[in-house]
Amino acid sequence: MNVKYPAARLVAVATGLVLVLGYGVSAQASANGPQTAKGKTREAATHRTSASVTVSACSQKDLGVSAVKEPADSTDARHLLLTVQNAGDKKCNVYRYPLVRLGAGRTMAPVIEDSAPKPGEPVTLAPGQEAYAALLVNSPMDEYEAKSITLSLQGRKPGSTAGKPIDVPMPVDTLYANDGQRVTYWTTAPGYALDFIMSR
Repeated sequence: MNVKYPAARLVAVATGLVLVLGYGVSAQASANGPQTAKGKTREAATHRTSASVTVSACSQKDLGVSAVKEPADSTDARHLLLTVQNAGDKKCNVYRYPLVRLGAGRTMAPVIEDSAPKPGEPVTLAPGQEAYAALLVNSPMDEYEAKSITLSLQGRKPGSTAGKPIDVPMPVDTLYANDGQRVTYWTTAPGYALDFIMSR
């Protein structure tokens, strides 16, 4: 049986379908549009956050420190290899070179300027990784007895320090130091650091 509807009703139904379809498209666009925008915003924010994350300077809380004679069987302990190991669970940076004081020395050991493997760049240590600096204790001059080694870490800015001074375990009971002492920049290659002092 054919059922006839008034023309007005047919127009109303058609209009309703258009409105419903339009609402569906609008709702979908509304759902997708802002979500996409928010997704891009979140992605951009995440990218900015990742880009802005910096590695902190290592401090005495992060590091294990040691000093050994080079070569190990030497009798005069003039050449030492200083080692720091990242004992923490995050990456950290050691900057430039260690500030080393031997015993009651009046000044820090001067640095060997051309020993910087990558001038201006810190050495980044992952957990468990080590950095090295070589220390020349003396040269043929008047000597004084040193019964301690104190090491301070430099901070990000030149002239700044990171954390408190560190007492380095002595490789021998007494070191005989003088104004000829020198230290190298930090490096992850111990042989590279030692090359700057072994011939002195």
